[in-house]
Amino acid sequence: MEENKGRKVVVSALQFACTDDVSTNVATAERLVRAAHKQGANIVLIQELFEGYYFCQAQREDFIQRAKPYKDHPTITRMQKLAKELSVVIPVSFFEEANNAHYNSIAIIDADGTDLGIYRKSHIPDGPGYEEKFYFNPGDTGFKVFETKYAKIGVAICWDQWFPEAARAMVLQGAEILFYPTAIGSEPHDHSIDSRDHWKRVMQGHAGANLVPLVASNRIGNEIIETEHGKSEIKFYGNSFIAGPTGEIVSIADDKEEAVLIAEFDLDKIKSTRHCWGVFRDRRPDLYKVLLTLDGTNPVR
Repeated sequence: MEENKGRKVVVSALQFACTDDVSTNVATAERLVRAAHKQGANIVLIQELFEGYYFCQAQREDFIQRAKPYKDHPTITRMQKLAKELSVVIPVSFFEEANNAHYNSIAIIDADGTDLGIYRKSHIPDGPGYEEKFYFNPGDTGFKVFETKYAKIGVAICWDQWFPEAARAMVLQGAEILFYPTAIGSEPHDHSIDSRDHWKRVMQGHAGANLVPLVASNRIGNEIIETEHGKSEIKFYGNSFIAGPTGEIVSIADDKEEAVLIAEFDLDKIKSTRHCWGVFRDRRPDLYKVLLTLDGTNPVR
C-alpha cells in the first residue's frame, strides 16, 4: 500500500530595507520572490507597505497622495505577472484609495496570476511614530480566508497581529496558514522600548493556539521622516520568522540583513493533529458573548 505523502507546502517570508522609491522597492521584492521560488517556495510573503518608507511616522497631507485605487494598481499588476510566471502565491500590500476612503490593504494573487480579492486592515494603530489613523479608514472586509492553489490562507496586517480574535476568526473559516506582513521597529519617542520579543511571542501564541503555521514578514533599516514636529526616526527590527503549528520558530531572520526564509509544512499531518488536539471540538461559543463588548458588559451594536 502506497504511503500517503501528505499535502506539502513551502512558505517564504521576505525581509529587506526599503528606499523611498517605488520602482527600486518593487524590483527588490521581485528579486527576492524569485530567490524564494528557486528555493522551492509556493507562497511568498512580502512586508507591509513595501513600495516606500513607512510614511505613518508623520501626519502629512502630501503622503496621502501615495494612495492608488485597487483596480489596475501597477504593483499588483506586476506581481500578478510574476506570480503566473513562477506559479507562486503572492500577497501584495498597498495603500488603497477607494473614492474618499483610504485603506491599508493587501491583494492576494494566486499562482496563476488571478487576483483573489483584498483584505483591508481592521485594527488601525495611533501612537507616536505609528500614526495610521490619519491615513487609513478601519477596514470593512472583515477577516477573510483565500483559497489558493496550495492552501487556504488567512492574511491580516501588522497591528492585527496583536489580536487573538483575528487569528481565531481566520482559522475558524478554514485558514491552514496565517500570514502577517508588518512594519514595526523602535518607538521614536523612547528608543529604550524594544517590542521585538513581545511581537514574536504573541504571534507564536496564535500559531500554537490554533495549531497552524504562521508567517511574519517585517522590514529592516533606519527610516527618517520629516514631521510637523521635526525629524522622526524608526529603526525597523526585522526578525521576520516562520512558526510551526505548536508556535515553535522554525526559521528566523536577524535585525540587520536582507533575508529569504523558507519552511515546508505537511498540511494534512497538521490538520490531523489539530483535529485530534480538540481545541476546536471543545470550544464554547455560547460563553464568548463578552467578546462582543468593549467594556465586558454592553454588546457593541
